[in-house]
Amino acid sequence: MKLRSRNKVSADFSMSSMTDIVFLLLIFFMLTSPTITPEALDLILPKAKGKTTNKSNLSVSITKDLQVYIDNDRISNSALESTLITRLAGVEDPTIILRAEEGVPIEKAVNVMDIANRNKYKIVLAVKPEKVN
Repeated sequence: MKLRSRNKVSADFSMSSMTDIVFLLLIFFMLTSPTITPEALDLILPKAKGKTTNKSNLSVSITKDLQVYIDNDRISNSALESTLITRLAGVEDPTIILRAEEGVPIEKAVNVMDIANRNKYKIVLAVKPEKVN
């Protein structure tokens, strides 16, 4: 006579613990996602002692008086394109950061964008985001 053990192992498991974990993760991400802001311009960056090796970016600034500066050097409007070409010659993946003051006519900014487009330079428009109260 064969004796069977009454202690059979069942393959069932409770899904309630799995749903509890998923629910807690959902609440966690819902609470933390509004605190993440994509505005990188408001960050206070830490100071570093090392030097950066990325020198392919040039800053073109246009003041309210319609004066053009390339990395704090005043340049005439007629010499802007030739100066950009000579400074970015031989630079891999050159990028221009355009900084225009608030009262500058849009034509001046578009002129710099056209120069960048003709010479296949990347251009980034630097802006200060508005504070939402």
